[in-house]
Amino acid sequence: MKYQIEHTNTFTYETIVDQSMNTIRLKPRTDECQRLLHYRATITPACVTKEHIDLWGNQVETFFIPEQHEHLEVAAVSMVSIQKSPFIHQIDYSPEMKYIFHTDLFRKHYLAYLIDTSLTYLNPEQTQQVTQEIGRMENPVQYAIDVMDYVYRTFTYSGDSTNVATRAMEAFDLKKGVCQDFSHIMLGILHAQGIPARYVSGYIYVGEDSALKGDAATHAWVEVMAPGIGWIGLDPTNNIEALDNHIRVGTGRDYADVSPLQGVYRGGGQTLDVKVSVTLLEW
Repeated sequence: MKYQIEHTNTFTYETIVDQSMNTIRLKPRTDECQRLLHYRATITPACVTKEHIDLWGNQVETFFIPEQHEHLEVAAVSMVSIQKSPFIHQIDYSPEMKYIFHTDLFRKHYLAYLIDTSLTYLNPEQTQQVTQEIGRMENPVQYAIDVMDYVYRTFTYSGDSTNVATRAMEAFDLKKGVCQDFSHIMLGILHAQGIPARYVSGYIYVGEDSALKGDAATHAWVEVMAPGIGWIGLDPTNNIEALDNHIRVGTGRDYADVSPLQGVYRGGGQTLDVKVSVTLLEW
C-alpha cells in the first residue's frame, strides 16, 4: 500500500509574537514494514530546521523564528509504502515465549515501556475493574487483544470531553475520550500486568470505511512487545490490529514523547487549526 499524507498546523496569535522555538515530529518512520519514500516540511515564516533522533528513535526537527510574526504554519507532505500481513490472532503462545516473558533480561530490556507516566497511570481500583471484567492475564498476547476489545466496548469516542493534558485516570472515570485517551488507558492496564507496551502516533487511512475513527487529525494506538516476535500494533479506538492502513510516525511512553508539534513563544494567546489528509495512491 502506498499513501500520501498532508498534515498542516496553522497557529494564529492574538498578538504579535516576538520569537518562537519549536520542535516537530511529522516525519514517518522507515522500518521493516514501512518505508518513507518522500518527506517535505514547509514552514512559514521561512526558517532553517535542524534534525536529530530522540531517545525513542523518532525523527525530530527543531527551528527558531527570531522575527515578529502573527501566524505560524507548518505543512508536511509525506509518501510512504507499507507491507504488513495480519498475524496476531494466529500466534500460538509457546512455552518458549512464556519463558522469555518471565525472564529478568526481558523485563530489564523493556523497562522503559513497563513504567507508567503521569498520563498512563491507573490506580489499583481502576485496574481491578478491568480484571473483574476480562479476567487475569495468562497469555500476554491474548490479554492485550482482550484489553483492546474492553477499551473499545467500555469507552465512548468523544472529541469534546478531554484534551492533550487529560490523564488516563481521568478519562477512565469519564468513560469517554479520543484515541489518545484510549491508548493511555490501554497502556495503564497492560503495564499493571507487566506487559511492555508503548504509545504510537501516526495516521490512519479509513477510505470508504466510515466505521473507523481517527482520520481527522493524527491518530494514536498501542504497540505491545510479544516475546520472541516483536512489536505488535493494536488500535483500541477501532478494535483492530494496526496493519497496512496505519502509518507510524513516532513511538514513546505516552503522547508527551511524540507530540507532533511543541514550542514556546513570547506573546499572547493562540488558536490552532489542524488539517490532515491521507490519500491511497496504490494498492
